[in-house]
Amino acid sequence: DSNDDIEDVSLFDADDDVSRRSKKSKIRHPVASFFHLFFRVSAIVVYLLCELLTSSFIACMVTIILLLSCDFWAVKNVTGRLMVGLRWWNQVDDDGRSHWIFEARKVSAQGSKSSSEAESRIFWLGLITCPMIWVIFAFSALFSFKVKWLAVVVMGVVLQGANLYGYIRCKVGSRKNLTSMATSYLGKQFLRQVRFPGFWKPS
Repeated sequence: DSNDDIEDVSLFDADDDVSRRSKKSKIRHPVASFFHLFFRVSAIVVYLLCELLTSSFIACMVTIILLLSCDFWAVKNVTGRLMVGLRWWNQVDDDGRSHWIFEARKVSAQGSKSSSEAESRIFWLGLITCPMIWVIFAFSALFSFKVKWLAVVVMGVVLQGANLYGYIRCKVGSRKNLTSMATSYLGKQFLRQVRFPGFWKPS
């Protein structure tokens, strides 16, 4: 059985005081920002140009899968934590049950964040755009009957889609949290209606 858990825990306490003096628009982790886009963009470029560069399908497939695998690891373990303060992974407890953990870095008491707006834009733009491109490639390969490429594009959709789903869960939160927020809001509206019944009469 698999259970989805969300824990609100700090990622790395040492990161709380890093780069507080930097401007929001400054890229504070240029190497992470570069590799966040490098592997996934390279995989797309190789897919588009491989038939022009070589006639070996095996070489193209291996190259693309290696780039996608490097991208999956880098985005999941490095760039998400550094650029937007999010992280997700799976762990198995002593009972053998699988738990998905979605973390978000806590904001400091002063309300400052160690990630910048520029890095956040780069992160989410690359995270959302590239899986959509692989979905387009999948439909293109399907309708053009390029069956041998279908496995490659499906791998791109799965690996990059998994990161997209994981980070959306980190950003938005669990369904339990959303349900409790909605319940709390409706409860407040109900109490306000009871206290001020004339205010809520339809006009």
